[in-house]
Amino acid sequence: MTESDKFDIENTDIAWCPGCGNFGILSLMKEVLMELELKPQDVVYVSGIGQAAKFPQYINAHYFNSLHGRSLAVATAIKAANPEMTVIAESGDGCSFGEGGNHFVHNILRNPNVTNFTHNNMIYGLTKGQASPTSMYGFITPVQVSGVTNEPFNPLALAISLNASFVARVFIGHREHAKSIIKEAITHKGYALVDILQPCVTFNKLNTYKWFKQNTYFLENHDSSNRNDAFIKATEKDKLPLGIFYKNIKPTFEENNDGYVNYKEPLYKRSLDAEKLTALINSKRTL
Repeated sequence: MTESDKFDIENTDIAWCPGCGNFGILSLMKEVLMELELKPQDVVYVSGIGQAAKFPQYINAHYFNSLHGRSLAVATAIKAANPEMTVIAESGDGCSFGEGGNHFVHNILRNPNVTNFTHNNMIYGLTKGQASPTSMYGFITPVQVSGVTNEPFNPLALAISLNASFVARVFIGHREHAKSIIKEAITHKGYALVDILQPCVTFNKLNTYKWFKQNTYFLENHDSSNRNDAFIKATEKDKLPLGIFYKNIKPTFEENNDGYVNYKEPLYKRSLDAEKLTALINSKRTL
C-alpha cells in the first residue's frame, strides 16, 4: 500500500446509490486525512445507524458503529480513554439530530475534543425517504403526504446558542472550500461541528446539487468570534451561509475532569488495582 492510498479499502462493495453525496464526502475525507499526515492506526470513526453511518466501513481506520443517535457518547468515551487518538463522530441528519438530539445537546456542553461531521441530506435515506428533522417546511414525502409541518431543526443555531467550540457548514459540491474547513475542524481543540450539506439523489428530488448551489453562499468578512453575529447568520433561511460561523476556545471535557488531569497516563495505559476495587465494592460508601 502506498502513501496515497493508505486510507483506501480494496474490493469494497459500497451500498450507496450512484450519485450520492456520501461518495464525495468519503473521497474528500481520505484526502484530508492524508494531507494532515495522519495514520490509519491513529484515527477512529464512530457512527450511528443510517446510510451516512456506513461511512466508517469504507475507510481504512478504526471504527465503531454505535446505536442509532449514540455516536457522540461513544466518541466522548474513546477520546477520554485514549486522548492520543483523532476521534471523529459522523452520521446523518436523522441519526444526529433526531434519535441523537439529546446527545448532541449535552455533548456540546461537555466539549470533548472530538470532531462531529453530520451528513445532512434533509431526509431519512436508509428508511426510504420520510422527513428528517432538517427537512424543509412543506416538503412532501411518502409519509408526510400533505407536507412537513415542523419547523426545520437548526443544528448550527442550537450549537451557537450553547456556546459550542467550533461551528461550521459546508456543501460537498464545493470541494476545496469543504476540504479547508474539514481540516480545520479536525485540528481544532474541543468539540467541532461541521454540518455537511449533501444531496440524496434517490429520495430527495428537491434539495439537489443544483438546489444547494443556488441556495447557498460563502460567508465573507465574518467575525467567527462574534457569537451574536454567528447566531444571526445561522438563522438565515433565504440562502444558507457556508463557512465557519463560530469559534470559541475553552477547556475540553478531558481537561475539566480530575480523572484525566491528575494522572500521567491515559486510561487505556493504566493497570487495574484489584485491591482498591475490591475495597470500594465492599465499602459502605454511597456513590
